Amino acid sequence: MRIDFYFNVEDRMQYACRLVRKARAADKTVLVFATDAARLARFDAALWIFSALDFVPHVYADSPLAARTPVLLTLDAHAPAPACDLLLNLDDGVPPDLAALSQRHERIIEVVSRDEADRAGARARFRAYRDAGLAPNHIDTAQAAA
Repeated sequence: MRIDFYFNVEDRMQYACRLVRKARAADKTVLVFATDAARLARFDAALWIFSALDFVPHVYADSPLAARTPVLLTLDAHAPAPACDLLLNLDDGVPPDLAALSQRHERIIEVVSRDEADRAGARARFRAYRDAGLAPNHIDTAQAAA
């Protein structure tokens, strides 16, 4: 399983929306995970308004439309839902049971803002992935934009 950390983003939610839009353009399905219901609701709202020209079809994983919708939002990374190509982790911790997740997703995406608390949490997640025998990738968006 591939794990990509996108560091130094200006706005975590906005950048996550752009990554989901890019995944959809590549015909990938996405499961967006967070245990914080308010954070997931903010991301849901952000998907509706982040671009006047793009619509990213999305529903919560427990919706009757989940089987026909390419972007699913969930508070439980192991909830009954169709397997998705990508798992976008918006949580503060590592998603539970990485071995099981690797059977359901080919890639995990982490988005990290410049906020120091967010960066500290990301460093802990990066170490946790490494300790689990995975090799996360570090993508510095500040350098990529230059």
